[in-house]
Amino acid sequence: MMNATAEILKNKIENFSPEILNAFAKMMESFEVKHEPVKQFHLDEILYRIEFHNENPKTKLDFYENISELKKYCA
Repeated sequence: MMNATAEILKNKIENFSPEILNAFAKMMESFEVKHEPVKQFHLDEILYRIEFHNENPKTKLDFYENISELKKYCA
């Protein structure tokens, strides 16, 4: 199924005009995810916040997005 879908897309792309092909290529580049290694500073900061929260459970952990990013990079 995957190969059939790829083949259909390949055939459609081959029939694009040069202008549409260029626009499509730029659009596809914008979808690329660039993974950069997590810096030790960020890991240390997250660890510090978790330890602080464990000692002070009434505090709010305000770095949900950071944890999500960390999971992406470390998965």
